[in-house]
Parts: sequence; structure tokens; C-alpha cells
Amino acid sequence: MSFGTDIVSKEQVDIEDYSRYLYPEYYDCFNVNEIPDYIEQCSMDEFQDYEISESQDIDNSEEPILQLDGPMDSAWPMYCHDVRRTGRSPYSTADNPGTEKWRFDTDDVEVTGGPVIDEQGVIYIGNTVLFAIYPNGTLKWKYDHPHRIDSSPAIDENDVLYFGTTLGWPNYFYAIFSNNGTLKWKYDLGYDDVHSSPVIGDDGTIYYSTDDGWENGSWSGSIRALNPDGTFKWRYITDHVVYSSPAIGDDGTIYCGSHDSNLYALYPNNGSLKWKYQTGDWVARGPSIADDGTIYFGSWDGYLYAVYPNGTLKWKTTGEYHASTTPVTAPDGTIYIGYEYLAAINPDDGSVKWAFDPGPYTTIRGGNPCISAEGTIFFGTHIGETDGGELIAVNPDGTEKWRIMLANDWIWSAPAIGEDGTIYVGSENDGYHPGSWGYLHAIGKLDPDAPTAPIIDGEINGGIGNEYEYTFKSTSSLGRNVYYYIEWGDNTAKDWFGPFNSGDEVKATHKYNSEGTFTIKARAKDTENLWGPWGEFKVTITRNKVTANSFLFQLLNGFLQLQKIFLNLIK
Repeated sequence: MSFGTDIVSKEQVDIEDYSRYLYPEYYDCFNVNEIPDYIEQCSMDEFQDYEISESQDIDNSEEPILQLDGPMDSAWPMYCHDVRRTGRSPYSTADNPGTEKWRFDTDDVEVTGGPVIDEQGVIYIGNTVLFAIYPNGTLKWKYDHPHRIDSSPAIDENDVLYFGTTLGWPNYFYAIFSNNGTLKWKYDLGYDDVHSSPVIGDDGTIYYSTDDGWENGSWSGSIRALNPDGTFKWRYITDHVVYSSPAIGDDGTIYCGSHDSNLYALYPNNGSLKWKYQTGDWVARGPSIADDGTIYFGSWDGYLYAVYPNGTLKWKTTGEYHASTTPVTAPDGTIYIGYEYLAAINPDDGSVKWAFDPGPYTTIRGGNPCISAEGTIFFGTHIGETDGGELIAVNPDGTEKWRIMLANDWIWSAPAIGEDGTIYVGSENDGYHPGSWGYLHAIGKLDPDAPTAPIIDGEINGGIGNEYEYTFKSTSSLGRNVYYYIEWGDNTAKDWFGPFNSGDEVKATHKYNSEGTFTIKARAKDTENLWGPWGEFKVTITRNKVTANSFLFQLLNGFLQLQKIFLNLIK
């Protein structure tokens, strides 16, 4: 480590003197007793290797390069929209009817993190790959990396995306250029996992948290900061793992929870402790900060807490509603938080305004609520163990607006709101129907130029085990070729096939293996990925389709009673 022309090591000076060499400005700001044990906090992070892309050149000219700082000013640049994690969009969803516009297959890997959106409307989401997806649902680029992304990335004003990985040795924290999906730098995290979503300060500092695993006989976690060039800034170690996503107050204070049951408030310049507030259990989800600076956060002790910026308690809820998501705040100050219910909380005293029940055996976990400009609340659900996941829209008065089933496992992804009111969310599926483990879904108004709902025709009544042919016909007003997707109503589907000429009749066959009434659903998309509405057709299947020409039926000719018994047996 160089200071002018001198080289100083930790072994050459004591820790306090070494800290004074490294960070003399901090001693001007704090009493010596308030300085964190900085060298012990950072461990070896400061000396870890990091990689920078060859395309990142150093400019030695006298003219400074214009460098923008802070998060991108876009529709949804990070988890819960902004640095205070309000979950609040400035855009209306009043015209959103809850229709799936398109879905993007995320390479057969489930999606647990939420999407973010840049200034051009490009959507970014990750699993074992970071995807960049155009607003029409087609791929822009993808960045392969060796491990998992469990959280939402964040994007800054310089068009750089930031995210960390889990389940790897080593794990990395990445910086990726959003225009082309190439690496800017990556920071080596060793065994430490990143389950949190990063937040970007006004000066470009990236804050995130880690699960540091089992260290020195106990679980450990950290709240961390990196400089925009990928170099170490500081690390604050807590007494348990940290899954919480940090939030930033208007004064720059960093707020983050830990499984050690505390909410931490840290100074942004050096990561020293400002204060901490202890609860009765894990603080696993991130905090949210109200317009007046009040910090809201949930704990696994069942309470939602409201804490003043000085670290003292304002109120806590009665514990009636388990607080399992990051709280989000509406323009009128109402707080929304969920688990078994979506609860609307009065910001003045923590009383419950209303509670919305999403349904039997249904919880709200990773599908964190978000709020549109007119106050509609959107969240994803987890039904049973792996029985499905819906995206639900709730009005500000607690009544249901609409819901749509998107997953046959669950939705653990936090929704994001686009500038045109489209809702984007990821899902996890069983890999068999409709065919992939994971998708990014776009929910909103269909394009008026999309193909028409397919007209379906074929056998209305059939028998078990018989194969029947059905026809499908959709028309593109722009004359584009079309593809078809069919759901047969028996938990099987025929994935997109085509293309076919607009208006041509297309044939597909299917065999039902059980009796009942089934609804065949089909939709069409054109060559520009504009998806049209669903067409439907009902089919009734019995054990066997018997006619007067049936051989056995003819054998019983003349024995009317036996014919009746036979018909009853095969129904």
C-alpha cells in the first residue's frame, strides 16, 4: 500500500496508526473511540484481486472525462425502484388489464431475482445467466457466468449493471456494460454469497451485503461497499449472515438488516456504526425509508418496526401479520408488507388499515410488493409447496383488481413496473409444463397490431385414447407470418410452432387420456414477437365414444336391456 513515496504494511505499524495512514480524514470527523476497527473489519478484502476489462483505458489528458454518478434515472433501475426502497413507480398502470403480453424462456433455469429496467426500456434479469431483453420480449444479449444470481441487479447512470453471485468458489461481484453485455470488472468474494440486491450511492459507491458462512465457530455476514472502479471501500461484519438489501437515507446513511436480529445504520464514507436497533429475530429482508426519513423493516419475530433516523422506536405492529417482505410506501405514506396477508399499515401509529387474503395456502415471500402511480399494489405469490404462483393486483382500498396464474411452482421474483405500465416478473416452474424451469413475464396491454385470437375447430365429443385433429387460424393485420402456442387443457401444451402464412388454417392433433371437459386454449404471435389474445374451444371426453356401428353394440342387437347395461358400463 503506497502513501506518497513510502510503503507501509500492517506489520510495520499498530492498527490505529495504520488506520490513520489510510484514512486520516475519518479522524477529523469522529472521536477516536468511534472509529471502527477498520483493519479487522475489512479482513483481507482490500487486498483481494479484481479484474478490469482491457477496454477500460486510463485517460491522461488534461480535459476531465464526464462521469455520471448514482443510479440510472429510469423506470426501474434497482430492487424496489430506488435507493430508499420505496417500491413506488411514477408511472400509471390504470390501463393494465392483467394479460400476459409475452414470456421469455430463461434457458430452463428458474428466476428468483427481480428485473430492472433501463432508460430504453430494456429489461435485465438473472439466474445462471444475466439476460438483457428488449421491450418486445426478444433477446438483446446474455452474459454467462459460472454461478447463480438470486437477487435483482442495479444499473447506474454510466450504463453499468452490478450484481453478485451465490453457490460458487469463488463467488464474484460483477460490473457489466449494459450496452453490449461485456465485463467491466469483477471482484473476488471467495466463498461469500450475495443474496442481496445492490444499491448505488450518489457518488457511485455500490453497497451490498453477503452471507460469509461459518467463520470462527459462528455464522457471519457483512455489509460492504465497493468503489465504482471495483476496488474495496469498506466492510462491516455482523454476527450472522446478511440477506437484507441495503437502503440509503437522504443523508447518505446506509441501513441494512442482519440475521443477528439487528437493523444497522452505517456511515457511508467508512462503514462505521452509527447505531443499531435489535429485534426479536432475523431481519432477513431489506428496510424501506419513508419521505420523512422513518425507517420501516420487518423481523421474523412477526413485527413491522418503524424507527426514527436517530435509531429510536416510533412504533411496532401488534405482530398479527408476519412481516416477510421489504416494506414499500405509497405516496400517502401507507406501508404495504406481506406474508400470509398483504397488510396496509398506517404510518402514524402502525395500525392495520386493511389486510388482503391472497387465498388458501398462499404466501407472499420473494414476490415483494410494488406500487404504481395510481396506487395499485402488485405482488407475486407462493401457493402450497409447489402448487403455483400468481401475480395479483390490489386496489388502494384493499379490493382485488385482477390476478393471473403465471407459474406452476411459485413466484419468488419482485415485480417491476415499466414506463408504459407493463409489469415484469420472473417465475419458477416444474420444467414439464409449459416446458421450462423459468420465465420472465410481461403483463399489460396487447399490441393492437398483434395477431387475432385463433379460431379453433374440431371434434367436440371424443373418447379416451383416441387421437383427434384440430384446426387453428389467426390473422395478422400487418400480413406477417404467425406462430401458434396451444394448451390442451389437460396440463399438456404444444410449444410455439411455425411460422405459417397469416390466415392459413393450421392443423394439430391431440389424444386425451382421461375423461372430462377440457378447454383448448391457443394464441398466436407474429415474427416481431407481438402476442395476440387467447382463443378457446371446449371438448368433452368420455371413456369411449360408442356409436350404433360399434361391433359389440351390434352383437347385442335385440337385447335392449343388455345394450343399456353396456352403455352404462362404458360411460
